[in-house]
Amino acid sequence: MTAVASVPVSSIKRKGSAYRVREVAPAALAAVDEALAAAGHEVGAIGPAGAGMALRRDRLIEYLHALQDRFGQLAEPHLAALAQRLRLAVVEVFEVASFYHHFDIVREDAAGNLPMPPRVTVRVCNGLSCELAGAKDLLARLPQILDAEVRVIAAPCVGHCEQAPVAVVGQRAVAGATADAVAGCVSRNETQAVIEPYVDYASYLAQRGYRTLQECADGTRDVESVLQTMEHSSLRGLGGAGFPAGRKWRIVRNEAAPRLMAVNIDEGEPGTFKDRYYLERNPHQFLEGMLIAAWAVGIEAIYIYLRDEYHGCRELLTRALAALRTSPPIANMPAIELRRGAGAYICGEESAMIESIEGRRGMPRLRPPYVAQVGLFGRPTLEHNFETLYWVPEILARGADWFAGQGRHGRKGLRSFSVSGRVRSPGVKLAPAGIALNELIDEHCGGMADGHTLYAYLPGGASGGILPASLADVPLDFDTLQPHGCFIGSAAVIVLSQQDRVTDAARNLMAFFEHESCGQCTPCRAGTTKAGQLIADDHWDKALLGELSQVMRDASICGLGQAAPNPVDCVIRYFPQELV
Repeated sequence: MTAVASVPVSSIKRKGSAYRVREVAPAALAAVDEALAAAGHEVGAIGPAGAGMALRRDRLIEYLHALQDRFGQLAEPHLAALAQRLRLAVVEVFEVASFYHHFDIVREDAAGNLPMPPRVTVRVCNGLSCELAGAKDLLARLPQILDAEVRVIAAPCVGHCEQAPVAVVGQRAVAGATADAVAGCVSRNETQAVIEPYVDYASYLAQRGYRTLQECADGTRDVESVLQTMEHSSLRGLGGAGFPAGRKWRIVRNEAAPRLMAVNIDEGEPGTFKDRYYLERNPHQFLEGMLIAAWAVGIEAIYIYLRDEYHGCRELLTRALAALRTSPPIANMPAIELRRGAGAYICGEESAMIESIEGRRGMPRLRPPYVAQVGLFGRPTLEHNFETLYWVPEILARGADWFAGQGRHGRKGLRSFSVSGRVRSPGVKLAPAGIALNELIDEHCGGMADGHTLYAYLPGGASGGILPASLADVPLDFDTLQPHGCFIGSAAVIVLSQQDRVTDAARNLMAFFEHESCGQCTPCRAGTTKAGQLIADDHWDKALLGELSQVMRDASICGLGQAAPNPVDCVIRYFPQELV
């Protein structure tokens, strides 16, 4: 008889009136240990974060990735073995694994056998930009031409909207995907991300990179002058919230040490890809800005949270961080950990991201307290979006007036617009804050695509609402779109033409919100589902939708539920001609 180990009593199962301890076979423990070791995790005693022990509770999601990567799935025996190693109840591991879309939990059959994992998974983006470019046809065609052991699934926005339609073969993004191109990648086993040339550590140093950070560290610049420059620059959080960056630094600096930092690179908002664009080209400019912010605020440790869809970026950041550790640009750098998301849009919300970094389900926290006061591991936390930090070295090197003087129509600063949809030249467009859509399309996108005329546009991704062509001269910036029922968010602009229907766009977006709701609060969980049902055809109950919208806005815990009604409200307000 095979000897077994056992997990804590808190994971016992009820069978009839008796309890039994879940059995964990030594083979499962050995397989988990091997997978963790292969991924670079030392297997040993468990300890709290920062205690110097091998396995850590807050790295649970990293361990789940190690198992998923090794075996192509998460087998229940392996989850039980991981719980054993972490001294957790199996339910604690299972609830985290089952929360994230990129983990595949499988059970043994009656004979104790596990199903075979897919040879490769092909994810076809069904975000709005990709749907406009033919993703539905691609999804229908691929299962007909690929082998049965290849899994084809629809996926929420994968952050390559300017290359629509996009399919991801394993970890390789296929731009402008066709069925033949995807089949070719599968047949050639081309499943790894491609990393294009970028500014590496040596090249960045040769361009006087990290010089500003060194001036901060050696006393050439003092903290107060840096804080004042950031405040006078008018740089606001470019992840969507728009909170003034300099003010945030000062607030967190005034909290008691130790202070931590969380960097959000989980840009899952459909239509957004600016962070990926900059990261793929110059990761060290971002890292320098991050380290300057950490110096100014007095940060002890930094956690970078990167969305799992950005496989190439993860490898690139891993290399960049290794270079920094090998040859630090300054002494006494804070510890830096790169954390990997697992396919959950909700983790773009700052408190949900913090929950995920701590190894739990990415569910938003009720506030107050705010993360600046009680954030990561209960400590004051400086939370920032990637692009906000990316501009810090340039602002300090060129001065606050350089950045603040870039706006248009009375606005201040620069904006990186992620433009996709019916334009001739989609992509990341660096333009003055406050530029209008008509100007953005004409000056930066080469005009509308051939055969298309402007009909509508999304100024801030899926959650930012939808505006008609008649409002294409409204300045695009924080605080300028709210009177029209919209907001700029992460500046993800999706352009629709006379060939598109806004009601179809609203259905696509509501399906996304329903799929990505964390389920914690009823207004969002039930509201997104009900809204999807109510807009399934062109006969909309406007009164009922209005009531539902108000409840979701008033009672949802976080911005997902509060903003999810925006597309529907905008259709009713601006596009009544599409409704019966």
